Amino acid sequence: MLAELPQPQNLTLLTLNTQYVLTWDWDQTTTGNSVAFTVEYIAKYKMKMKMKKKNWSRVCERTTHTRCDLTGSNLRYLGVYVLRVRASADGVNSHWVNKDFCPDKNALLGPPSRVEMAPVGNLLDVTISDPLTSTQHSMKEHVLFLYYRILYWSRSDDPQGLKPKVLDSSNNLVTLPELEAWTWYCVMIQSRYDYYNKTSSYTEPQCMQTEGDTPYWQIFLYFLVSMMVCFLLVLLSSYAFFRFYRVLKNTFYPSIQLPAHIQEYLCDSSPGSDMPRLLTADSEAELCCDKLTICPEVVLLEIHVPPPLTAPPSELEQDSDRHICQDSGDSGICSTEGGSTQQGCSCGEPIRTDQEVDSWQTLAQAKMEEMGRDVIS
Repeated sequence: MLAELPQPQNLTLLTLNTQYVLTWDWDQTTTGNSVAFTVEYIAKYKMKMKMKKKNWSRVCERTTHTRCDLTGSNLRYLGVYVLRVRASADGVNSHWVNKDFCPDKNALLGPPSRVEMAPVGNLLDVTISDPLTSTQHSMKEHVLFLYYRILYWSRSDDPQGLKPKVLDSSNNLVTLPELEAWTWYCVMIQSRYDYYNKTSSYTEPQCMQTEGDTPYWQIFLYFLVSMMVCFLLVLLSSYAFFRFYRVLKNTFYPSIQLPAHIQEYLCDSSPGSDMPRLLTADSEAELCCDKLTICPEVVLLEIHVPPPLTAPPSELEQDSDRHICQDSGDSGICSTEGGSTQQGCSCGEPIRTDQEVDSWQTLAQAKMEEMGRDVIS
């Protein structure tokens, strides 16, 4: 006859909100490491039904661990269940060990999932996020009368939080009353469910400073600082613009002129020259040429002096003594009173006196000067 296998001992449930883990104790010295465990559950109301065979739901089968996770078994939070565990080794099974479990009564309640604080004047707004289930839903879906206990205290008056103020609220947004301006306050929050006297652990302390009316000296200080900043910005902008203007002026309009021979070199624009033209001289400096005066063609004016109609014999004799033109065909030889001859005279050409020649030259010169002024203008 085989020896009877001992039962698992001290069945315990580790729970938080909707997370359930069943654990038990086992003495390894009795069977060694070859033992395996099986975990099943059933709704308690089915145990009272007259049925030949109960429909147990098996969660863990032949596991060597001394724990079984029931979180994914979809146990209803308000339901009541019977859990059982047995050990198996070498084909021998121990007796079942049962344990009743009601999540609403036995599962622990967790603290708020998140706490945020924000100053509103000389008050503080505290935003509380509900505890979450294993499927990331609010626990208020299962615990309808869930509320929060808020402990808050001044960090300057009570650094250790030994005498905090207490505020209970079921709201997710709570404004802490009776606070002082410009003071640091710390907060801890706990989830509570009074029907089964369930309480969670407190959250970690979080501290925030309140605000208030800005003092006049602080407003004046802000005004001075803003004025100084604006003045510095304007000064720097003006200085930068002035420096930029000076650079442009000195670059394109330098105050110190280059020597003439350098300017001629830089401004050389003769055809075929390979010298670079780096400077742009003034319009007067660019005209490197001499003045040109255009005069009209000289036209010699002939002045004919007709002989008098009647002349006394003395004048005719005087004229004949001056010039005697001998017509010898086209010889072109003129004879004078002394018997001398001049070549180049022709019959019919007028004979001009010295006074007539001077008058003609004066008139021609005046005409040329007048025409020269018209051309220049």
